[in-house]
Amino acid sequence: MDTTRWGLPVRRVELDPRAQGLHPDAWPATVPAVAQLLRDGLDLGPATVLVGEDGAGKSTVLEGVAWAHGLDSRGGSAGTRGMAVDDEPDPVGRALRVLRGHGAGRWGFFLRAETMHQVFDTVAGSRDDPEDFHAMSHGEAFTALLGTQRYEGPGFYCFDEPESALSFTSQLALLAQLTDVVATGTAQVLLATHSPVLAALPGARVLLVDGDGLTETRWDDLPLVAHWRAFLDDPQRYLRHL
Repeated sequence: MDTTRWGLPVRRVELDPRAQGLHPDAWPATVPAVAQLLRDGLDLGPATVLVGEDGAGKSTVLEGVAWAHGLDSRGGSAGTRGMAVDDEPDPVGRALRVLRGHGAGRWGFFLRAETMHQVFDTVAGSRDDPEDFHAMSHGEAFTALLGTQRYEGPGFYCFDEPESALSFTSQLALLAQLTDVVATGTAQVLLATHSPVLAALPGARVLLVDGDGLTETRWDDLPLVAHWRAFLDDPQRYLRHL
Protein backbone atom coordinates (compact mmCIF):
# COMPACT_ATOMS: atom_id res chain seq x y z
CA MET A 1 0.00 0.00 0.00
CA ASP A 2 1.26 3.47 -0.87
CA THR A 3 1.41 5.09 2.56
CA THR A 4 2.88 8.29 1.14
CA ARG A 5 -0.64 9.32 0.14
CA TRP A 6 -2.25 8.87 3.55
CA GLY A 7 -1.65 12.44 4.62
CA LEU A 8 -3.20 14.03 1.53
CA PRO A 9 -6.47 15.93 1.98
CA VAL A 10 -8.28 13.76 -0.59
CA ARG A 11 -6.91 10.32 -1.33
CA ARG A 12 -10.10 9.02 -2.93
CA VAL A 13 -13.61 10.12 -3.91
CA GLU A 14 -16.39 7.61 -4.48
CA LEU A 15 -20.14 7.25 -4.57
CA ASP A 16 -21.74 7.81 -1.20
CA PRO A 17 -24.12 4.86 -0.67
CA ARG A 18 -26.43 7.21 1.25
CA ALA A 19 -26.60 9.71 -1.61
CA GLN A 20 -29.95 10.55 -3.14
CA GLY A 21 -31.19 12.76 -5.95
CA LEU A 22 -28.75 12.00 -8.81
CA HIS A 23 -30.69 9.92 -11.32
CA PRO A 24 -28.41 7.63 -13.39
CA ASP A 25 -30.36 8.35 -16.60
CA ALA A 26 -30.23 12.14 -16.30
CA TRP A 27 -27.50 14.75 -16.70
CA PRO A 28 -24.85 14.95 -15.31
CA ALA A 29 -24.74 11.22 -14.52
CA THR A 30 -25.04 10.49 -18.25
CA VAL A 31 -21.69 12.19 -18.97
CA PRO A 32 -19.22 9.28 -19.43
CA ALA A 33 -16.59 10.80 -17.11
CA VAL A 34 -19.17 11.40 -14.37
CA ALA A 35 -20.69 7.94 -14.82
CA GLN A 36 -17.23 6.40 -14.40
CA LEU A 37 -16.52 8.55 -11.34
CA LEU A 38 -19.75 7.41 -9.69
CA ARG A 39 -19.24 3.78 -10.68
CA ASP A 40 -15.53 3.30 -9.98
CA GLY A 41 -14.54 6.23 -7.79
CA LEU A 42 -11.30 8.12 -8.33
CA ASP A 43 -7.98 7.87 -6.52
CA LEU A 44 -6.12 11.16 -6.23
CA GLY A 45 -2.40 11.56 -5.78
CA PRO A 46 -0.45 14.74 -5.07
CA ALA A 47 -1.39 16.16 -8.49
CA THR A 48 -4.10 15.21 -10.99
CA VAL A 49 -4.69 16.93 -14.34
CA LEU A 50 -7.92 16.60 -16.32
CA VAL A 51 -7.65 17.30 -20.04
CA GLY A 52 -10.46 17.15 -22.59
CA GLU A 53 -12.62 18.99 -25.07
CA ASP A 54 -15.37 21.39 -24.05
CA GLY A 55 -18.39 19.44 -22.86
CA ALA A 56 -16.43 16.28 -22.05
CA GLY A 57 -17.12 16.71 -18.34
CA LYS A 58 -13.76 17.71 -16.88
CA SER A 59 -15.15 20.80 -15.13
CA THR A 60 -18.19 18.84 -13.93
CA VAL A 61 -15.91 16.23 -12.36
CA LEU A 62 -13.63 18.86 -10.82
CA GLU A 63 -16.52 20.88 -9.39
CA GLY A 64 -18.05 17.75 -7.90
CA VAL A 65 -14.83 16.71 -6.18
CA ALA A 66 -14.26 20.27 -4.92
CA TRP A 67 -17.79 20.45 -3.49
CA ALA A 68 -17.46 17.03 -1.84
CA HIS A 69 -14.30 18.29 -0.12
CA GLY A 70 -16.22 21.27 1.25
CA LEU A 71 -15.51 23.99 -1.32
CA ASP A 72 -18.06 26.15 -3.09
CA SER A 73 -18.28 24.87 -6.67
CA ARG A 74 -18.27 28.49 -7.91
CA GLY A 75 -14.90 29.12 -6.28
CA GLY A 76 -13.44 30.30 -3.01
CA SER A 77 -11.84 28.88 0.09
CA ALA A 78 -12.96 26.27 2.56
CA GLY A 79 -15.45 27.84 4.95
CA THR A 80 -17.02 30.27 2.46
CA ARG A 81 -19.53 27.83 0.96
CA GLY A 82 -23.10 28.86 1.65
CA MET A 83 -22.28 32.54 2.24
CA ALA A 84 -24.14 33.51 -0.95
CA VAL A 85 -27.94 33.45 -0.93
CA ASP A 86 -28.03 31.66 -4.29
CA ASP A 87 -25.70 28.86 -3.22
CA GLU A 88 -26.95 25.44 -4.34
CA PRO A 89 -25.52 21.95 -3.72
CA ASP A 90 -23.46 20.54 -6.55
CA PRO A 91 -25.33 17.53 -8.03
CA VAL A 92 -22.18 15.44 -8.44
CA GLY A 93 -20.53 16.59 -5.22
CA ARG A 94 -23.51 15.72 -3.07
CA ALA A 95 -23.38 12.15 -4.45
CA LEU A 96 -19.75 11.67 -3.45
CA ARG A 97 -17.92 10.96 -0.25
CA VAL A 98 -14.29 11.85 0.38
CA LEU A 99 -11.75 9.48 1.90
CA ARG A 100 -9.09 11.63 3.53
CA GLY A 101 -5.53 10.89 4.44
CA HIS A 102 -4.57 10.32 8.06
CA GLY A 103 -4.21 13.65 9.84
CA ALA A 104 -5.08 15.68 6.75
CA GLY A 105 -6.78 19.03 7.20
CA ARG A 106 -9.79 20.39 5.32
CA TRP A 107 -8.32 23.65 4.07
CA GLY A 108 -8.63 24.21 0.36
CA PHE A 109 -9.18 26.79 -2.34
CA PHE A 110 -11.01 26.54 -5.65
CA LEU A 111 -10.25 29.02 -8.42
CA ARG A 112 -12.08 29.04 -11.73
CA ALA A 113 -11.56 31.73 -14.31
CA GLU A 114 -15.23 32.30 -15.15
CA THR A 115 -16.22 33.14 -11.57
CA MET A 116 -12.97 34.78 -10.54
CA HIS A 117 -14.54 38.18 -9.85
CA GLN A 118 -17.00 36.62 -7.40
CA VAL A 119 -13.98 35.28 -5.52
CA PHE A 120 -12.49 38.79 -5.51
CA ASP A 121 -15.64 40.09 -3.78
CA THR A 122 -15.21 37.41 -1.10
CA VAL A 123 -11.53 38.07 -0.37
CA ALA A 124 -11.37 41.82 -1.06
CA GLY A 125 -9.99 43.82 1.82
CA SER A 126 -8.95 40.87 3.95
CA ARG A 127 -5.68 41.04 5.81
CA ASP A 128 -4.32 38.32 3.51
CA ASP A 129 -5.35 40.10 0.31
CA PRO A 130 -5.01 43.88 0.62
CA GLU A 131 -4.81 44.35 -3.17
CA ASP A 132 -7.70 45.89 -5.11
CA PHE A 133 -8.16 42.98 -7.52
CA HIS A 134 -10.97 44.77 -9.40
CA ALA A 135 -8.58 47.58 -10.34
CA MET A 136 -6.29 45.15 -12.17
CA SER A 137 -6.57 43.56 -15.59
CA HIS A 138 -8.01 40.05 -15.73
CA GLY A 139 -4.58 38.43 -16.04
CA GLU A 140 -2.93 40.71 -13.48
CA ALA A 141 -5.63 40.03 -10.91
CA PHE A 142 -5.46 36.30 -11.45
CA THR A 143 -1.68 36.33 -11.08
CA ALA A 144 -1.88 38.52 -7.96
CA LEU A 145 -4.38 36.18 -6.30
CA LEU A 146 -2.18 33.20 -7.12
CA GLY A 147 0.70 35.02 -5.46
CA THR A 148 -1.02 35.30 -2.09
CA GLN A 149 -0.44 32.98 0.84
CA ARG A 150 -3.69 31.16 0.01
CA TYR A 151 -1.55 28.82 -2.09
CA GLU A 152 1.06 28.02 0.50
CA GLY A 153 1.09 25.14 2.92
CA PRO A 154 -1.18 22.10 3.33
CA GLY A 155 -4.44 22.08 1.44
CA PHE A 156 -6.50 20.91 -1.53
CA TYR A 157 -6.16 23.32 -4.43
CA CYS A 158 -8.54 23.10 -7.39
CA PHE A 159 -8.16 25.04 -10.63
CA ASP A 160 -10.64 25.10 -13.50
CA GLU A 161 -9.03 26.29 -16.74
CA PRO A 162 -6.87 29.00 -15.13
CA GLU A 163 -4.98 29.50 -18.39
CA SER A 164 -7.86 31.54 -19.82
CA ALA A 165 -6.59 34.55 -17.86
CA LEU A 166 -2.87 33.96 -18.27
CA SER A 167 -0.23 34.66 -20.88
CA PHE A 168 2.31 32.01 -21.81
CA THR A 169 4.88 33.37 -19.36
CA SER A 170 2.25 33.61 -16.62
CA GLN A 171 1.29 30.00 -17.28
CA LEU A 172 4.92 29.04 -16.80
CA ALA A 173 4.97 30.95 -13.52
CA LEU A 174 1.81 29.14 -12.36
CA LEU A 175 3.34 25.82 -13.39
CA ALA A 176 6.39 26.57 -11.26
CA GLN A 177 4.19 27.57 -8.33
CA LEU A 178 2.09 24.41 -8.55
CA THR A 179 5.26 22.33 -8.75
CA ASP A 180 6.45 23.91 -5.48
CA VAL A 181 3.05 23.36 -3.83
CA VAL A 182 3.02 19.66 -4.72
CA ALA A 183 6.65 19.26 -3.62
CA THR A 184 5.67 20.07 -0.02
CA GLY A 185 4.09 16.61 0.23
CA THR A 186 1.11 17.93 2.23
CA ALA A 187 -0.76 19.77 -0.52
CA GLN A 188 -2.75 18.49 -3.47
CA VAL A 189 -3.58 19.95 -6.84
CA LEU A 190 -6.56 19.06 -9.02
CA LEU A 191 -6.46 20.91 -12.32
CA ALA A 192 -8.71 20.99 -15.40
CA THR A 193 -7.03 22.59 -18.39
CA HIS A 194 -6.77 23.08 -22.14
CA SER A 195 -3.16 24.19 -21.78
CA PRO A 196 -0.34 21.82 -22.76
CA VAL A 197 1.88 23.93 -20.51
CA LEU A 198 -0.15 23.32 -17.35
CA ALA A 199 -0.85 19.72 -18.35
CA ALA A 200 2.91 19.16 -18.11
CA LEU A 201 2.83 19.57 -14.30
CA PRO A 202 5.72 17.37 -13.10
CA GLY A 203 4.66 14.14 -11.45
CA ALA A 204 0.96 14.67 -12.15
CA ARG A 205 -1.41 11.90 -13.10
CA VAL A 206 -2.93 13.01 -16.40
CA LEU A 207 -6.47 11.88 -17.19
CA LEU A 208 -7.94 12.28 -20.66
CA VAL A 209 -11.63 13.14 -20.35
CA ASP A 210 -13.67 12.12 -23.40
CA GLY A 211 -16.48 9.86 -24.57
CA ASP A 212 -14.73 6.89 -22.98
CA GLY A 213 -14.72 8.50 -19.55
CA LEU A 214 -11.48 9.05 -17.62
CA THR A 215 -8.37 7.45 -19.11
CA GLU A 216 -4.87 7.78 -17.67
CA THR A 217 -2.68 9.09 -20.50
CA ARG A 218 0.91 10.16 -20.97
CA TRP A 219 1.40 13.86 -21.68
CA ASP A 220 3.09 13.03 -24.98
CA ASP A 221 0.05 11.00 -26.05
CA LEU A 222 -2.59 13.66 -25.36
CA PRO A 223 -4.53 14.79 -28.47
CA LEU A 224 -4.17 18.32 -27.07
CA VAL A 225 -0.39 18.13 -27.28
CA ALA A 226 -0.45 16.59 -30.76
CA HIS A 227 -2.75 19.31 -32.09
CA TRP A 228 -0.69 22.16 -30.65
CA ARG A 229 2.51 20.68 -32.05
CA ALA A 230 0.95 20.27 -35.50
CA PHE A 231 -0.55 23.76 -35.48
CA LEU A 232 2.67 25.48 -34.44
CA ASP A 233 4.58 23.51 -37.04
CA ASP A 234 2.20 24.54 -39.87
CA PRO A 235 -0.65 26.94 -38.94
CA GLN A 236 -1.85 27.18 -42.55
CA ARG A 237 -2.64 23.48 -42.61
CA TYR A 238 -5.31 24.17 -39.97
CA LEU A 239 -6.42 27.59 -41.18
CA ARG A 240 -7.30 26.49 -44.70
CA HIS A 241 -9.85 24.07 -43.28
CA LEU A 242 -11.68 26.73 -41.26
